[in-house]
Amino acid sequence: MLEVRIPEVGESVTEVQIAAWLKEDGDYVETDEPIAEIDSDKASFELPAPAAGVLKIKAAEGDIVKVGDVVALIDEAAESDQNPAPQAEPAPADVSADVPTSPPAPAEEKKHPSPAAEALMTQAKLTPQDVEGTGREGRITKADVQRAMAEKAAAEASVAPLTEEPPTVNVPPLSGVRERRERRERMSMLRRTIARRLMEAKQNTAMLTTFNEIDMKAVMALRKQYKEAFQKKYGVKLGFMSFFSKAVCEALKEWPAVNARIEGDEIVYFDYVDLGMAVSTPRGLVVPVIRDADLMTLPQLEAAVAELARKARNNQLTVDDLTGGTFSITNGGVFGSMLSTPILNYPQSAILGLHRIVERPVAVNGEVVIRPIMYVALSYDHRLIDGREAVSFLFRVKELMEDPGRLLLGV
Repeated sequence: MLEVRIPEVGESVTEVQIAAWLKEDGDYVETDEPIAEIDSDKASFELPAPAAGVLKIKAAEGDIVKVGDVVALIDEAAESDQNPAPQAEPAPADVSADVPTSPPAPAEEKKHPSPAAEALMTQAKLTPQDVEGTGREGRITKADVQRAMAEKAAAEASVAPLTEEPPTVNVPPLSGVRERRERRERMSMLRRTIARRLMEAKQNTAMLTTFNEIDMKAVMALRKQYKEAFQKKYGVKLGFMSFFSKAVCEALKEWPAVNARIEGDEIVYFDYVDLGMAVSTPRGLVVPVIRDADLMTLPQLEAAVAELARKARNNQLTVDDLTGGTFSITNGGVFGSMLSTPILNYPQSAILGLHRIVERPVAVNGEVVIRPIMYVALSYDHRLIDGREAVSFLFRVKELMEDPGRLLLGV
């Protein structure tokens, strides 16, 4: 038997979760065929079969296992055609001899009420013999008890003399009867990591948020004018994220504290920008990183953003993609958010939140005009970044976005 072990997926990853088995126990698998989906606290990956053979699963879905643990065995000696041929079905026997002559199980056994139904029966002083069970194998459901209660009330009303005229109450009946259910799921490792990181950000930082608004007219006009030529030349669509990324990188050069972080009693300043891009995936929120974003041109930034989005959609982000980062951007506008206070991507000290572009009346040169406006929010760690730096950084981003020529000229 060949052991299938959890491989190393990163220096800081010591345990993972079996998200799903892609093959059943006893299935024949080929070499390098994916047999399981594995979740770590940073990313998800597929576990390939190290050899061909019959799979023997040793760890269940949802189990937390350590790197190096054996989660399955592969019987290399087994062959794919070892499964026995299906046996011919036997001729139907004379079932008349098997038909029981005794009556069905007693009603008391078949009419076992559900917990909710039993509680309601106690309240209404009903016995199982008073209720007709319509559930599986005659099980009494809550709906059955409610129906019996209504029938009992109607019977009592028909024989009870009326002492006074009942009040007229026009209450519409419930549209239907249902059993209230709950379900529980074990949190994935990624979701638990997200929860832990968010709590760390709230508990370990003095987080504050400052807001501004950006007139997107100039950027939208520039994008409309050149988007076809841009896509034809560079092979990617021209979006707004590359403009914001470039503006952020320029503003961070002027306000380096926004790109720094606190480690113990020291402040760590970075002379580079590793830009995190918050991406929502079916498994949860992840923040892949664009390395050295401050050295990239607009086309390079747009290509990097598109590549990260593609990898996130296809669940192909690696641990390296999700490691590090000095500053992050999150865009709630894609979901329709008008305004929010983004939470820090700890241990980073600041994050920029983008929102939906909405046409609004604004005053321009003493006149009211309609402009496409976006609210932006900068959340920051007030232990490191003062209000002056945070407000000035955000205003610089606004200035560059409202006059995108500054991004090209560096002024």
